[in-house]
Amino acid sequence: MTVLSLKISSQHDGFSLEIDRTIPISGVTALFGPSGAGKSTLLRIIAGFERGTGCVAYGDEVWEDGRHFVPPHRRGVATVFQTPTLFPHLDVQGNLAYAARRAGQSGTVAAMLERFDLTGLGARNPLTLSGGEAQRVALARALLTRPRLILMDEPLAALDHARRAEIFPFIERLRDEAQVPILYVTHSPAEVARLAGRMLTLRAGRVTGLGPTAELLAVADVSTEESGEPGSLVTARVVGQTGDGLTELAFSGGAILTPETIGAPGSTVRLFIRARDVMIARDRPEGLSALNILPATVYTVANAGPASADVLLRCGEARLRARLTRRSVAALGLEEGTGCHAIVKSVALARE
Repeated sequence: MTVLSLKISSQHDGFSLEIDRTIPISGVTALFGPSGAGKSTLLRIIAGFERGTGCVAYGDEVWEDGRHFVPPHRRGVATVFQTPTLFPHLDVQGNLAYAARRAGQSGTVAAMLERFDLTGLGARNPLTLSGGEAQRVALARALLTRPRLILMDEPLAALDHARRAEIFPFIERLRDEAQVPILYVTHSPAEVARLAGRMLTLRAGRVTGLGPTAELLAVADVSTEESGEPGSLVTARVVGQTGDGLTELAFSGGAILTPETIGAPGSTVRLFIRARDVMIARDRPEGLSALNILPATVYTVANAGPASADVLLRCGEARLRARLTRRSVAALGLEEGTGCHAIVKSVALARE
């Protein structure tokens, strides 16, 4: 596993970024935090597009310190931006061929077109592509440069839900097959849950956490950002299909049923459970349409706004977050150690 060492300081227009961390890099590592936290600034410094004060090193190679600076094109880094920066005077195949020639692997363009489902788009001008198609071209071009590290700066932020769903499998394939580490900037917990095994969290230019995704997404102040998707990440195992077409999943806190078809029995999935999809009852409720009712214990209660509270529950070894009104918390008498039941209305699933 390669290590990215950062000891940097950057001040710009009243914003201060101060990072002193050593980050193990493999698979997808998410840079996560609200807008203005410094995620994109940090990515630009790593890429070499912006200079900070201090040191940036990748493995045993120093890219920037007080004595010298390695320019972006010599770092072996490919960057995928929110809006694809394709050459408008070249067609899709031309964009890929240019990247391949620079990397000395011009014979691989046809294979890359097929790999990213671009075979029928080779002669198209980039300006005529949909957002999802253009982003697939950008991903293919990034891989053709034979990078040591891929940087992605909110690559799904400009896409609607359907286009995001279209791109996810290609990023997952890149993660699983290319064996190139990816640093992925996002403020979406759902994207982190689906793609990243590790995450670094930022707030106001400072690191607030670094570690496994499952652990950090269970921390209250990580998931309650302006994305509107506070929630929790749970790792589960596919048990199999029920007689009425549901998929049964097992985790340390019990069993979860979902209408989604996920994979073969024994395979592992990660469940992102939105806080707004978790209800709490002191006693096990009867006569509900909800399929998933799990015994739980209140772990923490924290204010989440003038009228809201985040209740973190312990279900086995897993943590589930529920977003309730403060009135409901008081009415139920919820405090640390209170026994209760979590009613999970729905889950978002992403196979590891």
